[in-house]
Amino acid sequence: MVHEAAVPGRLLALAVISSLSLTLPLSAAHAEDKPKVALVMKSLANEFFRTMEDGAKDYQKTHADEFELIANGIKNETDTGEQIRIVEQMVNAGAKALVIAPADSKALVSAVKKAMDQGVVVINIDNRLDPDLLKSKGISVPFVGPDNRKGARLVGDYLASQKLKAGDQVGIIEGVSTTTNAQQRTAGFKDAMDAAQMKIVSVQSGNWEIDKGNAVAASMLNEYPDLKALLAGNDSMALGAVSAVRAAGKTGQVQVVGYDNINAIKPMLEDGRVLATLDQAASQQAVYGIQAALKMVKGEKPDVDADNVIQTPVELITKKP
Repeated sequence: MVHEAAVPGRLLALAVISSLSLTLPLSAAHAEDKPKVALVMKSLANEFFRTMEDGAKDYQKTHADEFELIANGIKNETDTGEQIRIVEQMVNAGAKALVIAPADSKALVSAVKKAMDQGVVVINIDNRLDPDLLKSKGISVPFVGPDNRKGARLVGDYLASQKLKAGDQVGIIEGVSTTTNAQQRTAGFKDAMDAAQMKIVSVQSGNWEIDKGNAVAASMLNEYPDLKALLAGNDSMALGAVSAVRAAGKTGQVQVVGYDNINAIKPMLEDGRVLATLDQAASQQAVYGIQAALKMVKGEKPDVDADNVIQTPVELITKKP
């Protein structure tokens, strides 16, 4: 009697075990089907890239069934060796796609090619990898980002129209000089200043950093006492320039403009310490890159133009009316 009564219970247990044996592998397979996307950024000491990381993480949370995200960045804007190490680490961790904002337009190309040779999909964001070097390596990498020259031209044109007159002396604080976006922003600033007949007396690198930007600005202010404006390639360097202008006792006399529209710059726009900056959708730029990468993982082609670019929006930001 006891044994006969136990049979249905035993059958139920076997049925449960059997169903688990079917569902567990399916769940594991589903987890394996979700591609791992690696987001590799430049310096996380820069608010722009922290905003970029936050935007990517927020997007992943609302699309958690589509992909996994691993994100990291370097401490120093010029530490290309560390960024290469991070790329290799991400690939070894099983990343199926790499979305990278390279610290150097040339130095990261070999690491990108190595990743692609291992079957990893690569999308380039923020700072474009050198197209000629990519071509020489026999690879093509879509770029997702803004027209930096156009953005800088917008900022420079506004500065010239609001506060300067022909012949005024200006200085440009450039980002890391080996990066394409730094070169393009400098070119955009020059376009605007040349069109307005300003005199560019100095172009020096501030390495995208506050302290270096401050040192470069202080040097320019000392060397050129008649300087009327400082055009900084990003807002971190603009913050340094604002401090240098204040230390020189020239607040209101020397205009400062930036690029990125980070939170730290917004109060300065309102009180006039910074005249203008440019918003390039920091929180969305990595998201656009991730979306393109996921398309490629599925074997689909991202919506690039003839130059293999997905252009993201830019917007001139000034004091609120």
